[in-house]
Amino acid sequence: MKNSKTVLSLVLTSIAVSFLLVAVILIVLRFVDDARSRQTAGDLQSMAESRREDTLTESTAAPTPVPEPTASPKPTPTAAPSPQPTENPYRDSFLANSDMAAWLQVPGTVIDYPVMWTPGDENYYLKRGFDGKSNQNGCLILDTDSSLEPLTTNLIIHGHNMKSGAMFGDLSEYESEEYCQEHKSIILYTESLRRNYEVIAVFRSQVFKKSDNVFKFYKFFQADSQEEFDDFYDNIMAMSIYDTGVTAQFGDHFLTLSTCSYHVDRGRFVVVAKEVESGESYLPFKE
Repeated sequence: MKNSKTVLSLVLTSIAVSFLLVAVILIVLRFVDDARSRQTAGDLQSMAESRREDTLTESTAAPTPVPEPTASPKPTPTAAPSPQPTENPYRDSFLANSDMAAWLQVPGTVIDYPVMWTPGDENYYLKRGFDGKSNQNGCLILDTDSSLEPLTTNLIIHGHNMKSGAMFGDLSEYESEEYCQEHKSIILYTESLRRNYEVIAVFRSQVFKKSDNVFKFYKFFQADSQEEFDDFYDNIMAMSIYDTGVTAQFGDHFLTLSTCSYHVDRGRFVVVAKEVESGESYLPFKE
């Protein structure tokens, strides 16, 4: 009986020890798991903090400047030298008669004459030559309302239609488009400058009554507005016998040549040219 109790006691002791060992093992395993969990949490927190610091640094740090491409130095433009003034080819003619305003030349034609301007008496050279003596050919006359200084938008030059072809006797040749293309250039030599023109319109017209509400080419001298320019430009282009291929815009200057024509009473044959460029300038020769 004693032996049986001893065995039972040993068995119970073994079982107790076993339960104790199991409990210890479970406690140890839980402790290890907790430690690992804390380590993992600490690692994640450290990583998160590290990312926040990196983000903060990126957002507050001054951006790294991107170097701009180095541009090649632009060459300094060399201004074309201004042509030096030259001697006026008509200097002696200007000095010979103070009424001379300019010299008109149409290369390849007989038109190569002085242009007179006498505001006090526009008709003074109507039947007088350059020397002031009686002459049926008269002279080319710059309209009183035209001005070279200051320059008006339109310069009108009148000349006789002589049967001999003198003065503007051959101006009507411009009725031929082919002739116009061969003689489209017109030159006006003033005291200080050579002015170059190209024909823009050719038409027939007449001197109308004052009461006639029509376009009167001989009344246009100055365009101070787009509207005034358009009225002149649109009318001469519409009246032109053919298209010369030359166009104009507000601010351009014109030269109008007018002579008698016999298609109607007080008829006129008209050639209008646009200034295309200024030529050489001239040395002063008057005190």
